[in-house]
Amino acid sequence: MTRILGFAGHSGSGKTALIEALLPLLAERGLRVNVIKHSHHDVPLEPAGKDSARFRAAGAQEVVIASPYRYAIMHELRGRPQPDLREQVARLAPADLTLVEGYKREPIARIEVYRPALGRPPLHAQYPGDFIAVATDARLEVTLPCLPLNEPERVADFVCRHLGLEQLAGEER
Repeated sequence: MTRILGFAGHSGSGKTALIEALLPLLAERGLRVNVIKHSHHDVPLEPAGKDSARFRAAGAQEVVIASPYRYAIMHELRGRPQPDLREQVARLAPADLTLVEGYKREPIARIEVYRPALGRPPLHAQYPGDFIAVATDARLEVTLPCLPLNEPERVADFVCRHLGLEQLAGEER
């Protein structure tokens, strides 16, 4: 089963940029990585007049749009509850690791992305329990491991070591 690691932080802290920097580093190690990004907004998937949007508007529960380059599955909830994180992970292709941005209330291991310059308090102090480290651009006096936010290679090393992914790197799967 895939390991799951979340990234939490205030808006503008660099969560997306860190995940984006980690992806090629983890792939270079031979790891298969998925990403789940949660949004509280209604994310527009395509212009209203496109065929796939018309199929969804007409009542399709799921629409797959496929090309020689990629495919996307659009699932309409139509008032049903949003699936929790575990259900979302189960829908993904098999992977060694799933990185998660968002899903703050899910009980998963997380790295906080923290920039003191934003003037906001660290989340790990407010919501202890799930945080395993802090990736930051400052010196902090905390009990959690502090990772250099601007050195994604070192963050990748920590992730692999902490989650036991070193033995998977380069394996035939």
